[in-house]
Amino acid sequence: MQPVTTTRPAAPAWSALTGKRILDLSRLLPGPYATCLLGDLGADVVKVETPGTGDPLRIAPELFDALNRNKRSVALDLRDPEDRSAFLDLVRTADAVVESFRPGVLDTMGLGYATLHEANPRLVLCSLSGYGQTGPYAQKPGHELNFLGLSGFFTVPGRLDGHITRPGVRVGDMAGAMHAALALATALGAGGEGQHIDVSLSESITAWCSLFALPLRDIPDPLQAGLVQGDNDIFTTADGRRLSLATFEDKFWLRFRTELSDAFPELHTSAYDQRAARTAARQSVGDLLHGVFQARDYAWWEKRLNDLNAPWAPVLATPGELLADPHTTARQLFSAPSDHTACPQARFPVTFGAGLDTFRRPAPALGQHNQELLGERAHSG
Repeated sequence: MQPVTTTRPAAPAWSALTGKRILDLSRLLPGPYATCLLGDLGADVVKVETPGTGDPLRIAPELFDALNRNKRSVALDLRDPEDRSAFLDLVRTADAVVESFRPGVLDTMGLGYATLHEANPRLVLCSLSGYGQTGPYAQKPGHELNFLGLSGFFTVPGRLDGHITRPGVRVGDMAGAMHAALALATALGAGGEGQHIDVSLSESITAWCSLFALPLRDIPDPLQAGLVQGDNDIFTTADGRRLSLATFEDKFWLRFRTELSDAFPELHTSAYDQRAARTAARQSVGDLLHGVFQARDYAWWEKRLNDLNAPWAPVLATPGELLADPHTTARQLFSAPSDHTACPQARFPVTFGAGLDTFRRPAPALGQHNQELLGERAHSG
């Protein structure tokens, strides 16, 4: 019987990252997400893990699988002289190394930037840490909630009552991951010049939040800044379902209140037809709309809002609703479950005219590619 061979989809020939090798020493969320983005776009990402245990995120296999697709895995103990030597041989074949240790840890392993640069002068080292490689917080331990707390996120209200809660999605980590991916992609296209990239997770999310927080610096009550409006909110219908309405522009509000005043006479007023007036009366507008939406069930609102071509959307409350949404389904945002990935995954969320197959390789088993990758060393020797 002939052996069964599986042909994997190729990395995109058009991508500037195809053929670039990245050694990924990072673990958990930010570093692996950054290298996942680069791997989706064609980079050859080699995940370097501790023998026996690997990335601690392996205890959450569905998240691990989504963050580590399109990668290969080698298991090396970087504190062991022989394994460290094997890693340096891989460094000589690589374009970049990504690490997420606390500042100085790579140096204690004998693998600081100077050592890596000596082994490969064109190498880019990207270090992701909580607070950056320098500064008074550099050696502090920290996690996403700490970075979010320092970022200015909690200075910007998002609700009429001014209450600010932590988002469930780890935006503090994801901001740093995306900045790291952007910085690496830029550096790898710089003509082979080696450098050390210092990515602070705290600074990354602060850069996002500061766009909204800093304009509040001289405003005693942040709610008076106009960032919260009563007609840009989440509303609950009579049958308990939720939807979002965002009539920020005057034309949308005018159409909404005039076309629906037959069913809701309380909307028949021009008092709020200007954006400034609706913002100043945010609480009154919010109370008005909450009462209006609670008077009809979701199906009624779905038809009327669609007929109005209003800026609205359902609030998806379960993963099942997310997967069944007709728009994400039409655009094939999620993979179908397979033997390799029982949980659906989102593809790289950009459509390229030249084509991109995101799901080329499932996440690797720990050390799955030791022979394949370390064999290069023996062969070259």
